[in-house]
Amino acid sequence: MAVISALLVAALVAVIAAGLLARQARLVRLAEGEGERQAAQWVARSATAFGLQRLRQAWQQDPATRLDQGWARGWQLPLTDSATFDGRLLDEQGLFNLASLVHEGQLDPVEQAAFQRLGASLGVAPATLAALEQRLLAAYGEARLPRPRSLEDLASAPGVEPRALARLAPFVTVLPLPGWVNGNTAPAEVIAARVPGLGLERARALVAERERGQGFINSGDLLNRLRLPQLDTEQVRLGITSEWFRLQGQVRVGSRQWPLEALLFRPEDGAARVVWSRVGA
Repeated sequence: MAVISALLVAALVAVIAAGLLARQARLVRLAEGEGERQAAQWVARSATAFGLQRLRQAWQQDPATRLDQGWARGWQLPLTDSATFDGRLLDEQGLFNLASLVHEGQLDPVEQAAFQRLGASLGVAPATLAALEQRLLAAYGEARLPRPRSLEDLASAPGVEPRALARLAPFVTVLPLPGWVNGNTAPAEVIAARVPGLGLERARALVAERERGQGFINSGDLLNRLRLPQLDTEQVRLGITSEWFRLQGQVRVGSRQWPLEALLFRPEDGAARVVWSRVGA
């Protein structure tokens, strides 16, 4: 009986010890994971600061914003042997800003017409465009719904199809404030949408000139090269500078990685700052 009791006690001790070891291993993994997440946040802050510095330097060299400037080149930021960032800055002001559709609580007819031209050139149904307009009106005009921060935030809007959003995605953005479109960075589809009567082929020719080093030096140069003397310039809303940029990339710590996305604002004085940022999905 004593032998059996001893065996039972030994077995119980072994079970308890195994449980403690397993718990300790889980705690170690948890601590390692938490340490990696903290390191990822540190890498993200460093990458964002580096992006802001790039924007400030570009503005000091030339207030006009073009795609041949240093800020537009991707970079790798090796902070330690095991912590790096790979990413780039994107000019959000070269895209059609959906926030511009609403002005003083109502749909802006000039912006609405431009949005409809863009949608037509991309093969997006008018009903889908109208559904997006109503969702934005509810957010920016009536304040019944939260303001979106990205196109993905509009995916749940009634009447909006995922395929339509996928077509719009390369050409539109959602910014905190309305504003102009930068003709030095916008794709041909967006320029054609912004300029009534221009047409996509002429817009592509302008973009080809721009990419050969003939960027727009000021707003007057841009308007002259449109070659539309009867154009109502109030409807164009094109410029040559940008204030809004998106930082996108991957944070790597050890064998793990997280996506980083941040919206950066660089006003006319060049003092760039972070509007929001997020690490991870």
